Amino acid sequence: MAFLQVLLPVFMIFAIGFIGQKTLGFDTKTLSKMALYLLSPVLVFRTFYTNAFSSNHLYIILYTFLLCFALIAFVYLLSWIKKFSRAETCGMILAASFMNNGNYGTPVALLLFGAAGFEYAVVLMVVQSLLMGTVGVYYAAKGSPENAGVKTALRAVIKMPILYGAIFGLSFQFLSIPVSSSIMEAVDLVANATVPVIMVILGMQLAKISIRNAPKEKLAYAIGIKLFLSPLIAFGLTLILPVDPMVKQLMIIMAAMPTAANTTMYALEFNTEPDFVSSSTLISTLLTIVSLPIMFWIVL
Repeated sequence: MAFLQVLLPVFMIFAIGFIGQKTLGFDTKTLSKMALYLLSPVLVFRTFYTNAFSSNHLYIILYTFLLCFALIAFVYLLSWIKKFSRAETCGMILAASFMNNGNYGTPVALLLFGAAGFEYAVVLMVVQSLLMGTVGVYYAAKGSPENAGVKTALRAVIKMPILYGAIFGLSFQFLSIPVSSSIMEAVDLVANATVPVIMVILGMQLAKISIRNAPKEKLAYAIGIKLFLSPLIAFGLTLILPVDPMVKQLMIIMAAMPTAANTTMYALEFNTEPDFVSSSTLISTLLTIVSLPIMFWIVL
């Protein structure tokens, strides 16, 4: 019951966007661009500015990178076997390689492990946000119909303000640059609005697609990678990383989170398989109602 209380707000926010799109209709691409270019960098700045980082978090950071690139490597292998196109491969990477450990994973970590687990989950969220804002954007741009090669994708990464939000946040923290209370109040207002807005936009995008028309075989691959292969790889990583048992449990459970909501924004922004990525996000999120309790029973 407590687990459902964590899930309920997430699904309510999805529903707001879904109902709003069905009844009123919105330009989802414009709204997505607003969230991507204006709101997300402020959230990242606050996260890096206000959370102290130390050497104790290095293994958490290393784990996040290793898991992400291991999943990307597996997608490349699968795409080679199945002869997927460039766009299909990039869409599969967006759907299968990035976990929703922000507005989904961190509340679960707090519920399961308390404040200590929540601290590590926040570090995971920050690194994952940075990966999605760089590696995720790279593949979203690479899979775009307008793609002109690697240089185009790299230019898209350089233009993403989330990267500069992280740089400024770290710089302000390490250089002890003070930010006035009035400015931080504005930062907090924008940062606090980011996650709900992203979730509402996802609900809007989902309202415009039909899961029945989504490629079922590719969806099965993406969801299988995200919900089953990902925690298996995480388990393997916990065997070689010298972290305590609680952190190992957290790593495996965070790896079992559904497809990250931000990937829908990137897929929509660059028109890289947006229906497929959105469907993967929705279905994997719904399936975690069953898969996560099973994972808790196995891991905890």
